[in-house]
Amino acid sequence: MKKVITTTKETIRVDATGKALGRLATDLCAILQGKKSVSYAPNKEPNNVVIVTNADKIKVTGNKMQDETYFRHTGYLGNDKHTPMNVIFQKNPGQLIKFAVNGMLPKNRLRARHLKRLKFE
Repeated sequence: MKKVITTTKETIRVDATGKALGRLATDLCAILQGKKSVSYAPNKEPNNVVIVTNADKIKVTGNKMQDETYFRHTGYLGNDKHTPMNVIFQKNPGQLIKFAVNGMLPKNRLRARHLKRLKFE
């Protein structure tokens, strides 16, 4: 007889009010990877979802809002786009947190699955 292991889906709510962007992102990475749970294994995907509330109230220190830029490329020659942090923050503040978490997660096959479990309200 095959042993069936059932896990319950856990929803974790995080309030981003007044938290610094980088420190919030490191906490979210640890939760998404499952490092905060007892049954952590680096090759396993934990069964939890993280919901971030009040993403528009994060704290960014220094002049990063004006100086920091995010890079993307369209695929055509010479078409690299640099977008300032404050423009992204005005359009979608959750995207800033997602960029920060994406850069902190390990670069492996589980990265996309971890990011799918990061939601914003």
